[in-house]
Amino acid sequence: MGYFFGMKVKTSISLSPQTIDEIDEIAGADKNRSRLIEQAIAEFIERHRRGRREARDLDILNRSAEELNREMEDILEYQVEP
Repeated sequence: MGYFFGMKVKTSISLSPQTIDEIDEIAGADKNRSRLIEQAIAEFIERHRRGRREARDLDILNRSAEELNREMEDILEYQVEP
């Protein structure tokens, strides 16, 4: 996005009248729908990226935990109970 930052592309979306009313209420006096929608989408994208990153990290942790658990089970088999 670096090169195109600040550059705008016009697009068209269809929203319900209720959604438009909510957007206008949140946007306030300046009524800049585009800015509000862009901010909302940017937040959504960041949450999505964070979720993917956290899922990837959890997968790494789970794979490591499985290996460590196998090693621990192997070690415990060699312990002698009194």
